[in-house]
Amino acid sequence: MKWLQAIRQKLPQHKYAINAKQLGDDAVLAWSNLGYWDDAMSSYPTACRQLANQLAQAVALTSNDRLLDLGCGQGASLLYWQQHYRVQHIEAVELQASCVIQIQKYFPQITAIYPQSFLNLKHIPFKQHFDVVLCIDAAYHSNLNSFLDSVDNVLNSKGRLGFHYLMLSEQWLNLNALQQQKYKWLLKAADVNLEHLMTASILEQTLQQHDFSDIEIRDISKAVLYGFANYFQHLQQLPKQGTGLDTFKIRMTAKLCQQLYQDGLVNYVQISAKKNA
Repeated sequence: MKWLQAIRQKLPQHKYAINAKQLGDDAVLAWSNLGYWDDAMSSYPTACRQLANQLAQAVALTSNDRLLDLGCGQGASLLYWQQHYRVQHIEAVELQASCVIQIQKYFPQITAIYPQSFLNLKHIPFKQHFDVVLCIDAAYHSNLNSFLDSVDNVLNSKGRLGFHYLMLSEQWLNLNALQQQKYKWLLKAADVNLEHLMTASILEQTLQQHDFSDIEIRDISKAVLYGFANYFQHLQQLPKQGTGLDTFKIRMTAKLCQQLYQDGLVNYVQISAKKNA
């Protein structure tokens, strides 16, 4: 466990910060998610766009939607919504102050961006509710009930929600207490609380309790977890690979993704749902 627990002691800038340049994205508004990998030889920005696009398609995003992007990172998704989906009204919430400043400078077209946790949406003075709320590769760091409680405050009636989460497989139920404790430590090092994770049936029930319907839970573990780990292995074979804390964090993330996928006990899922009227 030492190799993964060391992450918390060596995090650069912010615990959710990532050096996108080392992964292959040197854009000013860079991507910072695990990506959706159809092909191990895809570029990092292409895989990140695919993860965003899969989520947008799941909620049927249109140019007329009032969109709120939660945990938008360095801002690549905001540019993507505008350029690819022609969304006119885009607001965002991002915890990293440095990212907010960067986005305000290089993407002035954004309607508004707030330096806040997406668990505190009720404290943000939004002028109207949103038709679509998206959260790419970030919601699993929080309690699902807390996340849904927060989103409830800003989503329109019949509004659509799309996000990524981690889900316990049915095999998980067969583990003994010691095996489960091992996974608790493993996930804690990646800022994921095992006690917040659920099986598919309980996850769906939780969404229903928050008044959501048309729920779709799609397991994309292979495309994301295996894909990212495989891509990192490819990076390792290239010359001039970086060293230091940023590289260490990326390496540990790849190792975690590989172990989660190989064990098959915790799945990476895409979730879409519609708020009931």
